[in-house]
Amino acid sequence: MSDPARRGRRLEYLTLAWNSVEAIVSITAGVAAGSTALIGFGMDAVVESASGGILLWRLQDGGSTTRERRALQLVGVTFLVLASWVGLEALRSLLAREAPSASYVGIAVAALSLLVMPWLARQKRIVARELGSHALEADSRQTDLCAVLSAILLTGLALNAGFGWWWVDSVAALVMVPVIVAEGVQALRGERCEC
Repeated sequence: MSDPARRGRRLEYLTLAWNSVEAIVSITAGVAAGSTALIGFGMDAVVESASGGILLWRLQDGGSTTRERRALQLVGVTFLVLASWVGLEALRSLLAREAPSASYVGIAVAALSLLVMPWLARQKRIVARELGSHALEADSRQTDLCAVLSAILLTGLALNAGFGWWWVDSVAALVMVPVIVAEGVQALRGERCEC
């Protein structure tokens, strides 16, 4: 079995690759459909990529306490950026009563994300325990949140496509904001993240 820091780096590279594809496809499909939720989901992938880059930086030296603390704080900041984006976009979409077009590409991306993200999160938690890395554990929680947001997006896109219920994903996204903020605050304080 390879060393945990190397496995952690591989997981972060895989996360970066997946999130890059997810961001490009989601934002492009979101613009085409006029879907703020899909664009927001793509922006979530951008934040996930930033978090992955931060964790790659943390894993370079195998365990510096200073890097660990700084990485955990930076992951916390990405949670707060994500919460701001999700909340503002959901409110804007609701207030503007925007009804996006059906996006089958978006539905496919959200469904694939529901398969990929939980697996990535589990693998990150395994490596985080082996390394004793709270930063990698916090990043795994952010990956879990991406999976939850995928489920919300998939539900919203499917209900919009099937029934014209454009508001469902915005309301669900607003429910997620306090959870995301709590995770960000815990990470900023240097606390272990426990959803």
